[in-house]
Amino acid sequence: MPKKKTFVLRLNPDDYEALERWAADDFRSINGQLEWIINKALQDAGRKRTKKPDSD
Repeated sequence: MPKKKTFVLRLNPDDYEALERWAADDFRSINGQLEWIINKALQDAGRKRTKKPDSD
């Protein structure tokens, strides 16, 4: 599994509570929900890098 980068994120309490509810509805942790949201946004914007195939 590739190493993940950690960082601090500040959210206002109302946004955090909304995120917490959304994550619970999707049976995810808040961290997992944020990863899913960011990944989807990157894909939708065409900014998600695709992995290059291995050259074995």
